[in-house]
Amino acid sequence: MIKFLNYFIQAILIYIFFIFGRIFGLKISRQFFAFLFLKIGPLFKSNDIIKKNLKIFSENSLEQIDEKKIIEGMWKNYGMTFIEYVFLDHFRKDQSNLNIVDKADLSMITKNQKPVIFISGHFANFELMSMEITKRNISLATIYRPLNNFFLNPFMEYLRKKYVCKYQIKKGLAGVKKTFEYIKEKKSIALMIDQRVSEGEKINFFNTPALTTTLPSQLAIKFDINIIPVFIKRNKDDGFDIIFQERIDPKKFKDKIELSKKLNDILEKMIIENPAQWIWTHNRWK
Repeated sequence: MIKFLNYFIQAILIYIFFIFGRIFGLKISRQFFAFLFLKIGPLFKSNDIIKKNLKIFSENSLEQIDEKKIIEGMWKNYGMTFIEYVFLDHFRKDQSNLNIVDKADLSMITKNQKPVIFISGHFANFELMSMEITKRNISLATIYRPLNNFFLNPFMEYLRKKYVCKYQIKKGLAGVKKTFEYIKEKKSIALMIDQRVSEGEKINFFNTPALTTTLPSQLAIKFDINIIPVFIKRNKDDGFDIIFQERIDPKKFKDKIELSKKLNDILEKMIIENPAQWIWTHNRWK
């Protein structure tokens, strides 16, 4: 009963914030929620987890990190990404805020009718990856984790399906089976690989073992399809760079573990390039 009540109150508060955002517009809302999350974010998320993660990061960084600057940047980005959910229709229609770098030759996906696996992490506004792929008329299904809050999750799923990607796959065993079906239907798959998964393999991430999903590697090897890493970066003018990196051929790796380690290495480089826009609140090395 207490959890039910907490979820209800949280959902009402978030819906009020979303209404506020639509009334005051994207620019003002970004500024307000960046400030709000910077102030209240630390009250709801464990600083111990953030500091533990940053300690592992700093021990494997070639340069001295500014921990305070990274944490502040993370909370500001968190706040902007939060309110941007009610402006997904704006991002869907307006291309002027996006700078696309295509090193993967995305046009070949539809031309050859051969799907790929897109992978990324929770950088900047990570929803824009799948949105941009579908804008290019690439048939896509996206793997996602439903929100725990059952009052809020239906609305978030509605936004994702309407503006980001029509085909949404819930994480889990049933989701894996659905993923197989979609690939056989020539649909590409997009997923985030930076969170800890209990069914994953312990693979080094910043020289520290971390439970890592091997799903993209398994899919790539099983169906002989390429993996395309995608890096998203928020710019100072609140636009975004979306870089579709060079394709990875699974045949060049001996097994799923070696390929998954390669994907972790790529993710590390993304984090090093822009640590303040990665979500450090995940308990990645639990």
